[in-house]
Amino acid sequence: MSSPASQSSAALPFDLKGSVFTLSVMHLHRLNLEDIGLRLDEKVSQAPQFFANMPVVLDLGGLSGPATSTDFAGLIALLREKGLVPVAARRGTESAQAAAIEAGLAILSEAPGGSRAHQREVSPPSESPTKAPDPTPARAAADSAGARHATRVVAQPVRSGQQIYAAGGDLIALRMVSAGAEILADGNIHILGPLRGRALAGAQGDETAHIICQSLEAELVSIAGRYRLFDEIDKSVLGQAVHIYLDGDRLVIDRI
Repeated sequence: MSSPASQSSAALPFDLKGSVFTLSVMHLHRLNLEDIGLRLDEKVSQAPQFFANMPVVLDLGGLSGPATSTDFAGLIALLREKGLVPVAARRGTESAQAAAIEAGLAILSEAPGGSRAHQREVSPPSESPTKAPDPTPARAAADSAGARHATRVVAQPVRSGQQIYAAGGDLIALRMVSAGAEILADGNIHILGPLRGRALAGAQGDETAHIICQSLEAELVSIAGRYRLFDEIDKSVLGQAVHIYLDGDRLVIDRI
């Protein structure tokens, strides 16, 4: 009779394996649900599909003052109402973590040298989400860069509601990317017309990816999870040809 250890994995009901995911981090400064709701409304209205069903980790390190499970229960309900999915909390005081656990959140511990989760920032109500505190592990970025292959070329305009993804390579859009459209690539993105929708390069965590576009009018631009929304883009580069890249954790937009 075979032992459980000798059974094939196909015969087992499940396996547990470690993995690395991209998670958005909401850095909380105060648990004022009205302010948080207003700030989220502003952000979600600019890129609703980007935020839809987005898993979120709550960073409690910036909270001043006590927090209760009731506070976190209200925040969780608010985030779900806005389409986000709160999954865990991190940092903060022991009492804040205990309140988060009581409200149903997991607690993420920081591994030495940084978190295992890739992170992008969501920072209501006051902090600008231009960087993430824990960079994508260098090896993951290198593996992603080494795995690139075919370049995908899109000759037609990318219309509102369309999503185009270049898996494992670069994407070149020869025409306009309309508002409400989304283009993604594991590598670089080149847009030879106006970018009015969303462009996400380095989609699997490659921090060496770049975005180059002829006219920046974007709802959102992102590289390896570090993103910037339209209202956070310097007005001096709007409508200009630009080069977008990461300098450490900072998303840089330079005129060409």
